[in-house]
Amino acid sequence: MKKPSLFLRFSSLKMIIIIIFIIILILLSATAFNSDLTIKNHEVTSSKFETDESIRIILIADLHSHIYGENQSALIAKIKDQKPDIILLAGDIAEDEVPINGTKLLLNGIKDICPVFYVSGNHEYWSGDIKNIKEIIRSYGVVVLEDEFYEIDVDGVPIIIAGVDDPEWINYENKDLKPSMDENFKELDEKNQYKILLAHRPELIESYKKYSFDLVVSGHAHGGQIRIPFVLNGLYAPNQGWFPKYAGGIYQHDNLIHIISRGISNNLQIPRIFNPPEIVVVDIK
Repeated sequence: MKKPSLFLRFSSLKMIIIIIFIIILILLSATAFNSDLTIKNHEVTSSKFETDESIRIILIADLHSHIYGENQSALIAKIKDQKPDIILLAGDIAEDEVPINGTKLLLNGIKDICPVFYVSGNHEYWSGDIKNIKEIIRSYGVVVLEDEFYEIDVDGVPIIIAGVDDPEWINYENKDLKPSMDENFKELDEKNQYKILLAHRPELIESYKKYSFDLVVSGHAHGGQIRIPFVLNGLYAPNQGWFPKYAGGIYQHDNLIHIISRGISNNLQIPRIFNPPEIVVVDIK
């Protein structure tokens, strides 16, 4: 029997390489454009907690009234599975160009799980209906934080949760009637509880660092929308531009920890690439 010619052997090898390349490309595409809801876990520690104390927080940002399953069933089920002690809504839960139904469905589904806190995002202000949106959110028992703080006890652990309105407020509200953060947060330095700040915009971290917070949670950046794992954390983010410094994940600023959600909406015109929507779970121990 004659051996295959060198040309035939080369052609067969070339075909095998092409097939392998196509398979890899298909797998990468499936991963890159994966839009399934994911759970992102972070664990932080604090000397303000006793050794047997812990709190589980769920951070939701940038829902933009997107709906996951009938009556938000898929999203609500995942939140319930995590058994949170507190749920934090970091702005853009409603949307200026989409009906608020998705927001209402989420709030109705989580209202009896645990205490829920909310701060505004830019899109809620852009709707021109911020007052009504806040009233709707309050109607589900959610604490709406407007440049103020709230003291809460979670299973015997005292903590402080503060929140700031999105900077867009200045274009929609009377600034003479709204106290400054300095006025509302001046008491915080005297308090020893663990302090959490809920603030939609991550790029304003320098202004948050002026106060004695232990943890800041944000959204807004949408994970930079397009990522390259291990190479590029985000390509572009609102108010940060190209190659944003704060796209998503956990950042350390001396004693302050900053956790940024990559967002949970999947209804944007620009597709998410290597950047699936996420529910952020933070365990403080």
